[in-house]
Amino acid sequence: MTDSWTRRSFLATGVAGAAGLLLPPSFAASQDLADLTLKKASDLFRSKAVSSVELTEACLKRIETYNPTLNAFITVTREQALTAARQMDAEQRRGNWRGPLHGIPIALKDNMDTAGIRTTAASELFKDRVPTEDAEVARRLKGAGAILLGKTNLHEFAYGGSSSVSYFGPVRNPWALERVPGGSSGGSAAATAANLCFGSLGTDTAGSVRIPASYCGVVGFKPTYGRVSNRGVVPLSWTLDHIGPLCRTVEDAALLLGVIAGFDQLDPSSANVPVPDYSRSLKMQAAKLRLGVPRTPFFENLDPEIGRAVDTAIEVLQKLTESTRDVQLPEPGNVRTILGPEAHAYHSEWITDSPQKYQPATRERIIQFASAVTGQDYVQARRQCDLLRRQIKNIFANVDLLVTPTMASPPSAIEPVEQSNNLDPSRTRNTWPFDIFGLPAITVPCGFTSSSLPIGLQIVGAPFAEPSVLAMAHAYEHATDWHTRRPQLNPP
Repeated sequence: MTDSWTRRSFLATGVAGAAGLLLPPSFAASQDLADLTLKKASDLFRSKAVSSVELTEACLKRIETYNPTLNAFITVTREQALTAARQMDAEQRRGNWRGPLHGIPIALKDNMDTAGIRTTAASELFKDRVPTEDAEVARRLKGAGAILLGKTNLHEFAYGGSSSVSYFGPVRNPWALERVPGGSSGGSAAATAANLCFGSLGTDTAGSVRIPASYCGVVGFKPTYGRVSNRGVVPLSWTLDHIGPLCRTVEDAALLLGVIAGFDQLDPSSANVPVPDYSRSLKMQAAKLRLGVPRTPFFENLDPEIGRAVDTAIEVLQKLTESTRDVQLPEPGNVRTILGPEAHAYHSEWITDSPQKYQPATRERIIQFASAVTGQDYVQARRQCDLLRRQIKNIFANVDLLVTPTMASPPSAIEPVEQSNNLDPSRTRNTWPFDIFGLPAITVPCGFTSSSLPIGLQIVGAPFAEPSVLAMAHAYEHATDWHTRRPQLNPP
């Protein structure tokens, strides 16, 4: 940092103290603004202790240093980000504050349209595709004053759980570079875990927000189906696609979700349900919440270290809540019976005319999973999905939340790709049922393996019960310190 920042840091410390802010102990030593949580960065910006340009430059510096190793970003919008940051600073000086994301640098998964910025879905097919309009979530983020740092890498067309299948190369897990970060939102999770941004967005069709969040040791929140508009996002399955935040804390996830949630009359899947103040939900008392534990199949064949970590986490939750009881969820069917035909319907023209522009593993999935399902199978599965989304509400007559391990096993090695892809069904086992059910589900860090790989705890709520999910996750987070740990990265 420059001498001007050294002088400014003393001012920042004074202003922050006056505002009742507590900077992390490492801040004074490292002077790295990118270490801050989204909430703390927002508070500092609002108090004028730091500028949006400084926050943006801190992230861009880390991207420049670590992205060559992690491959978390496909596109970095450096000049656009700095221009937007200067505009947000100017608004701040004029006394205009748009809200908690004003001036805060974030990243978007590269299947979300951004006007004038390429959106590739990690595929050669779309490598030069530049949308003319923003996805609805991008529009809302810009309206809230967020700074777009760039577009994050992913499993091609979001069709996999490793993020090792991408035209732009595999994403690497910041905790263990030889391992996958999970997918399909692997770039968003890796960038968030490595402090390359203050938060990011991902998509979740069978677990693609929660899987990488768990593998990378961050918070990943898939809201209720229809809670966030999918308009302007390259689809995988219209029936199952969700958009959600990946952040370093539950509070940060609540702030980000609060901006992107809400009815979109142009999106047929959007739900016209009022959006509460998610930040206020963090103050809810967890003591009256009743927990349900679905043992089958979610706790079966767990890696022993994951099993022990989750059992310990449930013991913590039992002390925070009213009661815990075992529950049995309805059979969700086979997610591929819906996902396969819908993915093929979107890709049908390109997969016929330009099959060579898909990664071999993606091409095989699009063709194989669709051909294995008859039209009658799809119609029956689609109807069953609608029925399940009604019936699942009955589970919450006697419990308020469900608790499971997020993942059954730690992340695998990146190579070989074929072996990594074959693990996808087991990766998604604990996550995809909640895409079928359409329920809000969050993963929070709850431990580490002996190899220092993160372990995630999944908390699930009733339809549109995001406040209860956030309240429970926040209470657990404050009762433990797993979320404070960060991967140690060495510059290349």
